[in-house]
This record gives sequence, C-alpha cells and structure tokens, in this order.
Amino acid sequence: CVTSQVAIGSFVELPPGSVRKGRDAIYAEELPEMLIHVAGFSVQAHEVTNAQFRSFVDETGYVTDAERGVQEGRYGAGSAVFNPSASADPDSLVWKLVAGADWQHPMGEGSDISGKDNWPVVHVSHADASAYARWAGGRLPEEAEWEYAASLGLRDPDDSRSGAFDEDGKPIANTWQGIFPVVNLKTDGFEGAAHVGCFGPDKAGLSDMIGNVWEWTDTPYAEGQFTIKGGSFLCADNFCRRFRPAARQPQDADFSASHIGFRIIRDTPTAG
Repeated sequence: CVTSQVAIGSFVELPPGSVRKGRDAIYAEELPEMLIHVAGFSVQAHEVTNAQFRSFVDETGYVTDAERGVQEGRYGAGSAVFNPSASADPDSLVWKLVAGADWQHPMGEGSDISGKDNWPVVHVSHADASAYARWAGGRLPEEAEWEYAASLGLRDPDDSRSGAFDEDGKPIANTWQGIFPVVNLKTDGFEGAAHVGCFGPDKAGLSDMIGNVWEWTDTPYAEGQFTIKGGSFLCADNFCRRFRPAARQPQDADFSASHIGFRIIRDTPTAG
C-alpha cells in the first residue's frame, strides 16, 4: 500500500452494543468468557501517529518516560527495541533495551522518524499515552470497549482470526508470516510497522485494530501493569497468536517498546 485508506485524524462513532469478551480463547488469561454491554463511543480510525504526537509535544513540552529516564540517569533507562537481524546472528538478542530509543529515535541514537509522520508512534508508556489522550480531548479505551470495536470489524464475525487473514489465509493485517523469529516471509509487504491505514478499513471503518502495533488500554492487568490489545507485526502462528480481539497481554505501565502504540476514544454525548 502507498497511501492511507482512512482519513488521518478521523473518528468512527460506534453504537451501544455488547461483546462476548474472551470468545474463542487460546490462552488462559483470556478467560473467563463473558457477555459485556458497552455504551456507544467514538474511536479514532487509526493508531495515533508520529505527527499527531509531535503536535502534542510541541504544544505542551511533554517528555516521555523513555526520554526522562535517560535524562535523569535512571538504572535500566531506555526502551525495548526489536532486532530484526537477530536470526542471522546467533549471538544477537531478539530484544534489546536501548538507552537512546524513544518515540523520535525508534531504533536508538542515530535513527529518526523522517518521512514517517503517518506511522504509529511507539516507545510510549501508559502515562505517555494517557497524557496525549487528555490533551486530544479523549481517553484510552477500556479493554471491553477496545474488544467490542475490534469484534465489530471482523471480516467474518464467526471467525476470530478473520481480522488478520482473508478466507484464503492471506494476511489482511500487519503480522509476522513465517517462523518467528527466524524466518520473516514479509508476505504482507512489511518487516516492521506500516503507516496507519495501510491495512483496512475493517467492517467497522477502523484500521489496524489487529496487528501493526500493540495498543494500550486503560484496564489494569495486575499491580503496576495495564492490558494491551491487538497484537503487532511480531505476532506469528508459531508465537504469540494474539491477532484476535480476545487476545490480551500485560505490560508494565512505565515501560515502552518499538511495537507498542495506542489509539484514543471519545465518549458519545448522552441526551437527558
């Protein structure tokens, strides 16, 4: 894909409804299955972009957790970076904590986001995402809201994998094709993240609810952790398999990585 298939900055209004949370669970943490009713809300049609986040930083002077940790000389400061060349070098680590990695320098010192205004912003913590959401007049979605939106968008409502693959098994979202982390066939055309709106929109009018980058929610997972949803470009059939609406994973609230971003929602005004 060359251009975005959704309007940058646009929102989609979703009606009230219900979602069978945890449907077709694969992992234990996705249970129990339960029916949850959800109020209507509007959701940004795509993940928050580098350009959108830059506007926030320019206006407020905000400094992300990853940047602040390095500035303050904290032990273990930095952000997690996936090393795509690890499979070619047995001594390389698949993931590395890089002190200079942040939203403006996604691979660390010397890298930048030139030409990637419409790529999803990454290396943002839960606090970073929440701060942006407040500035933008919205909030992070609760897990049930996120899962409801993703479920509405499924190509086949009876197939929880249909947000990632078409009826012939071909990718329709940015995931990992091949054996992770050894072989990346890049059938979907990307080794890493894609610009927002490259895949989609889905049946609900949303892009990248499945794949591309994980998305923060505002639902706690455990002490000091929040729930992330949607999987990323690193989710493969042999590893992760979290390219389904019900999939969920914990993430430390103050941590960030090169495959975690977010989108925001806005509450729908209620009459009366």
